[in-house]
Amino acid sequence: MITEKRIGVLMGGISSERDISLKSGNLVASSLKRRGYEVVPVDMGIDLPAKIDEWCIEAAFIALHGRYGEDGCVQGLLEIMGIPYTGSGLAASAICMDKLLSKKMFEYYSIPTPEFSVYKKGTEIDSGSLKYPVVVKPCREGSTIGISIVSKKEDLHTALEMALNYGDKVIIEEYISGTEVTAGILDNKSLPLVEINPRSGFYDFTTKTSKGMADYIVPARLSSSVSEKIKDIALKTHISLGCCYVSRVDFRVDTEGNPYVLEVNTLPGMTETSLLPMAAKEAGIGYDELVEMILSSAFVKK
Repeated sequence: MITEKRIGVLMGGISSERDISLKSGNLVASSLKRRGYEVVPVDMGIDLPAKIDEWCIEAAFIALHGRYGEDGCVQGLLEIMGIPYTGSGLAASAICMDKLLSKKMFEYYSIPTPEFSVYKKGTEIDSGSLKYPVVVKPCREGSTIGISIVSKKEDLHTALEMALNYGDKVIIEEYISGTEVTAGILDNKSLPLVEINPRSGFYDFTTKTSKGMADYIVPARLSSSVSEKIKDIALKTHISLGCCYVSRVDFRVDTEGNPYVLEVNTLPGMTETSLLPMAAKEAGIGYDELVEMILSSAFVKK
């Protein structure tokens, strides 16, 4: 459906994921233009309200990643300005961006997730009491930024210091040995699962955003029963955390086939190496159709 509304594609921003956001945003903008939409690419900054007014933006496709774009800040601003926007609302965006809040929600809704503890800056920690390996990650960052896998207690301090560069709270999480899998949700339905095999053994930010550094298998090489269980958990997680229309739920699946939710991405990447487009393609949904479907979520009540 071609709309007469002027679409602002919000990209870039001021987070640590600016560059990948620009890639997503430019691809989305090109796609919408091919579909016949009037599109304005908008590099988000503190002058965003002025840009929205200047360009007479009537609806926003949010292609931002990380802080200030994925955490409810932009969503709240757009609501105040009366601009419909894609993806989840303010509350769900804030919860999913905050790993501690997400973990609490997982526990409340009985969603399987690795055991964890929280480290606060300036406190003491008994590194010898942890069962290694552990995953150390900032509470409020995405795309594995600031994350480390720690195999011995001697390396814990360095990992904590790196994670603390991105906030005062750090999650120390049980490491689940097994397979990395992601489950895309589109139109509140589960897409085919994507299995991720990083060639370095660790699916970090560089691996995620670079071609040729990981192998992706779609659909994931799991039994039908395990695959369906993961899809069911992904959809339950999406709904329980209040997500709207589209999200991506990341899992680790242990050697016995037990899935554990790691986190929920409310604004999945839309580049050539991004996982949601891969899953959609397997379901018979091309990139341009996917973009237009996500755009439709701007007009869904949050």
